[in-house]
Amino acid sequence: MAQEARDQEDNHEHKYRKQIVNRLARIEGHVRAVKQMTAEDRDCSEVLLQIAAVQKALDKAAKLLLKDHLENCVVKAVHHGNESKVLDDLNKALDNYIR
Repeated sequence: MAQEARDQEDNHEHKYRKQIVNRLARIEGHVRAVKQMTAEDRDCSEVLLQIAAVQKALDKAAKLLLKDHLENCVVKAVHHGNESKVLDDLNKALDNYIR
């Protein structure tokens, strides 16, 4: 029965999923470019600037994922009486993300 409830929780729409995947694909390409810059012995300040851009892009992807989670997963959990587990999981994730 618990597995059935979990499967039901997982089967909901994630409004921003495609945008998040697209952002992560761009970030992946950007990281490869930064790696190449480093391999080519580019100026350290240029590489650091690009690393900062990647970090900001990751933060924006995380923000969008959090928005998706709040608008979909948390709302659905409240409607199904599972809010304490979802909020516990969210708090653990935030504790790991924001240190």
